[in-house]
Amino acid sequence: MAKIDFGGVVEEVVTRDEFPLEKAREVLKDEVVAVLGYGVQGPAQALNMRDNGINVIVGGSPERKRSWEKALQDGWEPGKTLFSFEEAVERGTIIQYLVSDAAQMILWPRIKPHLKEGDALYFSHGFAIVYNDQTGVVPPEFVDVIMVAPKGSGRSVRANFLAGSGINSSYAVYQDYTGRATERTLAVGIAIGSGYLFPTTFQNEVYSDLTGERGVLMGALTGIMEAQYNVLREHGHSPSEAFNETVEELTQSLIRLVGENGMDWMYANCSTTAQRGALDWRHRFREAVAPVFDELYQSVVSGEETRIVLAANSASDYKEKLETALRQMRESEMWQTGAAVRALRPENWGKGESQIPKPKAQ
Repeated sequence: MAKIDFGGVVEEVVTRDEFPLEKAREVLKDEVVAVLGYGVQGPAQALNMRDNGINVIVGGSPERKRSWEKALQDGWEPGKTLFSFEEAVERGTIIQYLVSDAAQMILWPRIKPHLKEGDALYFSHGFAIVYNDQTGVVPPEFVDVIMVAPKGSGRSVRANFLAGSGINSSYAVYQDYTGRATERTLAVGIAIGSGYLFPTTFQNEVYSDLTGERGVLMGALTGIMEAQYNVLREHGHSPSEAFNETVEELTQSLIRLVGENGMDWMYANCSTTAQRGALDWRHRFREAVAPVFDELYQSVVSGEETRIVLAANSASDYKEKLETALRQMRESEMWQTGAAVRALRPENWGKGESQIPKPKAQ
């Protein structure tokens, strides 16, 4: 492992220098990796491993029409590399359980009887294991229980792999039956194309992940954008001006600089007016939202967020309610403006007037 100084705190991480792809192939040469689920993470991890020469099969169901057809389009062959969930578990030695959190709970009674002694049960999220009092996912004692959690969407995992880079991933071992659990975990982590791997626990992964999704990564970001946009509009700024100052400049310019060079570099390379104001208001915003983040974290730790997720995602009308919520967001003035602004980006010029959303009739 490489020792890296993260702001004065030294952590041990695993890079491709310490654990090259050749070593991963050697560790996995006698393994069959069965990827259960072909929705979000499944396609990216399965395709990356296949491209890296790992023996991979996919488990699914024709009843899940969208994911099954996607698997067929990606070249997985029924009876050869594409099987039912149960048969894939029977054939596999490392079982990647990559269906949604709610589906993991529902499918578990079908999956568990087919696990064999010495198998590795693999997750990319600690949800089902940490909250097993709610999910019922309690692995048998005769399997390894391991995790590699890419810090990005499935699309990013695949896109970064194809670009020759990789998404950083955390990894953890919950149960080491074979004595090879860590080696298997790192091998799969490298095989799926991780940039580097850093250690965590199932509990820490799910606590940080659920907080991050509801916080800075999605929930807080959306809420802050809506608040600023609405204030600007209330004070007479046009939709285009409000959106550009709230979203477009962030996503098309500033956040890229932060990703490449850090926030301090971005501050140092903007106007002195922006520097002073941002430095002053930064503390106000931190103090304002800290209590909300504290409340959020406690809701995650208590299992309340899990209860809400499982109840909502298991409901028969979940997709209808989700579409209603997304439609409300999509049809709001802010994101209608966003669609128009995106259509006006130079890369979209010449694609036709139909690309620019028309105003709704009053």
